[in-house]
Amino acid sequence: MTLIDLRSDTVTLPSPAMREAMSHAALGDDVYGEDPTVNQLEAFAADLVGKEAALLVPSGTMGNLSALLSHAGRGQRVICGDECHIYYYEAGGASALGGLIYQTLPTEPDGSLPLELVRQALQPVHDVHTSEAGVLCLENTHNRCGGTALTPAYLAEAHALARAAGVPLHLDGARIFNAAIALNLPVQTLTQHVDTVQFCLSKGLAAPIGSLLAGPAPFIARARRVRKLLGGGMRQAGIIAAAGMVALTSMIERLAEDHANARLLASGLAELPGVQLDLSRVQTNIVRFELSNKALPVSTFVANLRTHGVLMGSMSGTFIRAVTHYGIERPAIEHTLEVVQKVLAE
Repeated sequence: MTLIDLRSDTVTLPSPAMREAMSHAALGDDVYGEDPTVNQLEAFAADLVGKEAALLVPSGTMGNLSALLSHAGRGQRVICGDECHIYYYEAGGASALGGLIYQTLPTEPDGSLPLELVRQALQPVHDVHTSEAGVLCLENTHNRCGGTALTPAYLAEAHALARAAGVPLHLDGARIFNAAIALNLPVQTLTQHVDTVQFCLSKGLAAPIGSLLAGPAPFIARARRVRKLLGGGMRQAGIIAAAGMVALTSMIERLAEDHANARLLASGLAELPGVQLDLSRVQTNIVRFELSNKALPVSTFVANLRTHGVLMGSMSGTFIRAVTHYGIERPAIEHTLEVVQKVLAE
């Protein structure tokens, strides 16, 4: 049985062009700064998102953690959403390894944080009893909100608040190129409103491994030291970087196909009895829905899909998530809808 794997866009396999580039990559020792392919990728990525410098890291989690530890000191606050990936899915690394304190704000359905609450959280501290704000974090697109995209206008307002308070704004842009494609904007229109940004090569862009952290050159120099502390210093990492170059030069525009397939899937699901889905929240490649029949456990529904060759994931025990990506074509979406209808009928 051929599986249709919609659990995440992290399950993508490298394209033939990536495999070819990896096999012929020029290599060196990246810890010494001597891997030419890594150096090429970092310079290209920094320019792409409008930043001075960039750093290749093994994962988005390490990229975000390197950013937080480079921006803030022990006892300072990481101001972020209560539904954000940094808080929800990154093992509390900023607290465990950096002595930082998470201050969570309520996340709006579109993935934004209420700006008045952001302003209050950023206020300078004049009381010795209160910890200082260290860094403000946003997420674009927002995973747990269903792949929603923050607009340039919102990012500009949040950035203005952070600048006024003297606090850096870090963006978890794991899927920032999905946001740019969905909004039909150059990615720099979004990244210009943040001080630093992390983005993944290994999700919709289909590289096998790697993320990039971009920002001012002095910041990236600090982050390079933190990456080493975290065990992320790699040697002949040009093999990874070669696939990353293909991802950034040939896989961004095709994200629109994933968005179209997600819309097709969401529209079909919304027509099925037993499915609750807000189509306005389906903006990129993530489809998040609930079951009307609360007597049917999500775990059972997902297990039954698997028996028919379709893989989806559950979120918080009540939501199901399906993510379209490279390798998933329209016929797979049409078959998935048939399987969901069959499982609901069963």
